[in-house]
Amino acid sequence: MPEMKINNLLNLIEGFDWTQGNIDKNLIKHFVSVKECEESFFNEPIIFFKDEKHSETEKRYGIFGHSNRGRKLTIIFMIRNRKIRVISARDQSKKERREYGKK
Repeated sequence: MPEMKINNLLNLIEGFDWTQGNIDKNLIKHFVSVKECEESFFNEPIIFFKDEKHSETEKRYGIFGHSNRGRKLTIIFMIRNRKIRVISARDQSKKERREYGKK
């Protein structure tokens, strides 16, 4: 996955945009709360990448990050109206943890 500088993109962001469907999906399916998702964007280290595979209609991005309590998460999101809209949040896979551990 090609890495890019997150600061360039996040400097334009004004906050988060949550839909009830995505809140419920991430909490029920992956046990990831809104709070954990948002924390992951502010904790170092963070690896930011483009999600080329799923960007047919809108550009999608992802991060490998961690919550304040150290839970390693993979978060897929898009940017709409200068806000981050989380599509999916889940625990990192073994391969993702190895990649994240390099930072």
